[in-house]
Amino acid sequence: MKNFEKSIAAYKEAVRYMPGGVNSPVRAFSNVEMDPIFIERGKNQYLYDIDGNSYVDYVLSWGPLILGHADDTVISALKETIDRGTSFGAPTLVETKLAQTIQSIVPSMEMMRMVSSGTEATMSAVRLARGYTGRDKIVKFIGNYHGHSDSLIVDAGSGLATLDINTSPGVPKSITYETLTVPYNDVEAIQRLFENFGDEIAGVIVEPIAGNMGLIPGKKEFLQKLRELTTQHGSVLIFDEVMSGFRCDLHGAQGLYGITPDLTTLGKVVGGGLPVGVFGGKREIMKNITPEGSVYHAGTLSGNPLAMTAGITTLTQLKEEDYSNISRKLDYLSEKVQASANRNGIPFTIRHVGSMWGYFFTDGTVENFDDVQATNKDNFYKFFNYAIRNGLYIASSPFETSFLSTKHTDDDIEKTIQVFSDAFKTM
Repeated sequence: MKNFEKSIAAYKEAVRYMPGGVNSPVRAFSNVEMDPIFIERGKNQYLYDIDGNSYVDYVLSWGPLILGHADDTVISALKETIDRGTSFGAPTLVETKLAQTIQSIVPSMEMMRMVSSGTEATMSAVRLARGYTGRDKIVKFIGNYHGHSDSLIVDAGSGLATLDINTSPGVPKSITYETLTVPYNDVEAIQRLFENFGDEIAGVIVEPIAGNMGLIPGKKEFLQKLRELTTQHGSVLIFDEVMSGFRCDLHGAQGLYGITPDLTTLGKVVGGGLPVGVFGGKREIMKNITPEGSVYHAGTLSGNPLAMTAGITTLTQLKEEDYSNISRKLDYLSEKVQASANRNGIPFTIRHVGSMWGYFFTDGTVENFDDVQATNKDNFYKFFNYAIRNGLYIASSPFETSFLSTKHTDDDIEKTIQVFSDAFKTM
């Protein structure tokens, strides 16, 4: 049994200075009745806390670290870059090089703008869709999380769902009025919405593979319908690939499904573990961004050399990576864990897409947010407490997704299967 004495003391100190003692809410572990674990360092697929405990990490900084913690090649490139300076607020060659690298992998991003977070990327993409079309209404899907900007925080998953919040105080109703929400994967509902509001809709933003209400892949017919309706009504289709980009497949969900959006937002993996985001897409739309157009966007740290360098180094390695090897490991993990749940009579469903994987304590269908809400969250919390005390670092919320890195070994997978199996026996 692990000892968390130093983490408990550190948390008591942290709450004096930060709301809830954290800088992002799900880190607080409040929903699982634990104090958060304070991390000292990470290397490859492992995390080490300040009490000296080690973990096989499946959170991976909530997705960015597909190469694992402190990848040697990324760290070496960062050390070389930092000696030249961390930020200039002026153009650098590495910005263009990262843009070229991204476009070589995601061709739909004909032009792009670098930002400092996924929230900033989605916020900017929505503003651009409104500015380009001259319309105000945005469509999002219940349980999809696109960051915490005012327009997109309605019916979001992830941290809001974990804290049982539908939207946030401080967001004017006049702003949320222009955000229309529809159940995820519901073809008939989105068809009806466009029949009623089609000519008023500036854009549709969607996680093509939802990762903020657990892992729920979009149905191909659902995503194709979005492409069809937005084209028909002159609306902008935005794929939020902050999470799925370079994770579900090298070319993202749009490559996996063969569906081309008008705009794409990226984050997480694209910065190799540093704060970064990107939004981009069709040239005719992106040319509306200042200074070329009149839709305003700016950012002091946008395109800073450290994030650009980490992104280039990460994506360059991923272009040589065999994603099928990751899928093989998750195929095996899923098969063995599901079999163990079945043997122990635990209602359970596990799935993966590329290096993203997730599980629900239910034997029912999970295709949208209502389905996730109906799963057995008590069993999830029991499993979380067992797993964290037995060496697996997993997300503390049933509304999050797990990740595999290129560094996880077959031995790590075997240990994970064993922890799941032992936990099932205690339920």
